Parts: sequence; C-alpha cells; structure tokens
Amino acid sequence: MSDLPRTLDAGAQAAPASDRARAAVSGAAVIGQGMTIKGQVQSKEDMYVDGDVQGSLELSGCNLTVGPRGRVDAAATAREIIVFGAIDGDVEATEKITIRKGGRLTGDIRTAGIIIEDGAYFKGNIDIVKSNAQSTGGLETTNSAMPVTRL
Repeated sequence: MSDLPRTLDAGAQAAPASDRARAAVSGAAVIGQGMTIKGQVQSKEDMYVDGDVQGSLELSGCNLTVGPRGRVDAAATAREIIVFGAIDGDVEATEKITIRKGGRLTGDIRTAGIIIEDGAYFKGNIDIVKSNAQSTGGLETTNSAMPVTRL
C-alpha cells in the first residue's frame, strides 16, 4: 500500500459533529477533512466535501456541497452546488449555484440560478441559462438575462 497517496491525515481533527450529522442525515457521500482525492469522481448521490479534491466531480442530478474546510481544484457538474469553502475550476449546475459568506469560487459558472452572499468571493464569468432539466436533463442557453441575487 506504500504506492498509494496518503488520503487520511491521522493528526487532522474530525469535522464537527453537526457537519457530519448534516451530511449523514441528508444521505450524502462525505469526503472528510483529512482526505485528498485526485482524479475523476462520479456519483449518483449527493456529496459533501470538507477535504481536498483535485480533478473533476460529476454528480448526475445530485447536489454538491463544499464545506467550510473543503478545497476543490476541479471542474464540477451537479444539480445544485453550494460553496462554503473554495472551488477553483469551472462549475455547471442545472438548478442553482450558491456561494455563501466566506466561500470562494474562481472559475466560470453555467447555471439557471445564482446566489452570491455578502462576504463571498467570486471571480470568473457567469452564463445564466434556462433550466431544461426536467425534459432533457440539461441546460439550454437563453437570450433573456436572469438577475443575480446578492444577499
């Protein structure tokens, strides 16, 4: 097993019980604080990331939550993306992307809805599209502008 990258840091503190409980109750797969994942991650269930992910995340019809200690250096595709931590990469959500206070997203966004809270950081381009998820499972670009909600 010495060839495998170290994915768990024994000295790392576990995520607070409230974070673990929130993920467990929602039935989400969890990438914990002491974990590092490199490569392509595909999932058909919701995912909560509080560790490090490098590569790509593809969550078909599911939600991606990047926790406050989560660091994602990857392209990400999901139904809904919520950022408390940091994403560096292009993201696409069929429904909505939310960047919470303290969250950081650097990269281009393609989504039907966007919320950027005060105290959040975003750098990149936004492509607002009409949600076409129910009929075809994807996004369709529209000529009409959709407002950005800033809380």
